[in-house]
Amino acid sequence: MSTYTNLPAPSPEQGLNRYLQEIRKFPLLEPEEEYMLAKRWVDHEDPAAAHKLVTSHLRLAAKIAMGYRGYGLPQAEVISEANVGLMQAVKRFDPEKGFRLATYAMWWIRASIQEYILRSWSLVKLGTTSAQKKLFFNLRKAKAKLGALEEGDLRPENVAQIAKDLNVTETEVIDMNRRLAGSDASLNATVGSDGEGTTQWQDWLEDEDADQAGAYAERDELDARRELLVQAMGALNERERDILVQRRLSDNPVTLEELSESYGVSRERIRQIEVRAFEKLQSKMKELARGKGMLIDA
Repeated sequence: MSTYTNLPAPSPEQGLNRYLQEIRKFPLLEPEEEYMLAKRWVDHEDPAAAHKLVTSHLRLAAKIAMGYRGYGLPQAEVISEANVGLMQAVKRFDPEKGFRLATYAMWWIRASIQEYILRSWSLVKLGTTSAQKKLFFNLRKAKAKLGALEEGDLRPENVAQIAKDLNVTETEVIDMNRRLAGSDASLNATVGSDGEGTTQWQDWLEDEDADQAGAYAERDELDARRELLVQAMGALNERERDILVQRRLSDNPVTLEELSESYGVSRERIRQIEVRAFEKLQSKMKELARGKGMLIDA
């Protein structure tokens, strides 16, 4: 899409501090204005409309990119990949679907960043299974949940808990943690390399305008996921739905033993039904998401 050739772009020469200041100049769009611009792009491929849609969401792309700062990759390149995902989102966005561009763009931005990270880490033994990729992208979040984000080597009990939660081996957790531990960037580090200011990562992340866009998109995304979940539950039969709800969607999950007694079958049979129901639910959610033009890793 040649209309994007004049977008601001982060680079080591320019300095990220200057880039972040530059993209703040683009105003956020009201829903009505966003809808009209999107219609102009869909109906007439108006490059000016597409350009305005992209620039108004550059702060969102940069904010999401900041969340991937712990992979030892140049932040300018990660932001650039986020912008690629944003442009793909604008190109495919259908305003008649009923949700905001920010919600739709989040899927594409994250997918673009994750693909770039996986390509960049191809020389490292990351593994190719979905569970190992899930570990790669969720280890920091899992450590934060356990209050172990600042630890070097994890304590055995934390390793065991993360391995269980992410369905990988304890050895994989230890190895991945050691690979990523040396690449974490401090939130207190100064943004950019041009020496023109003392802005820190955490200062920029607290920017009110960025939070406004991010918070709206996150709320919208959560609503979209809930809607997909409700619709996807219709693909399960009554027993599958009941077991899945009691085992995975309840604040106080019921044990296999309790369900086996309730249904008069073995614990292993309950476990099999639970796994099958979860797989069916994932598959249906992805199918529904594709129908809405969304990307989802259920």
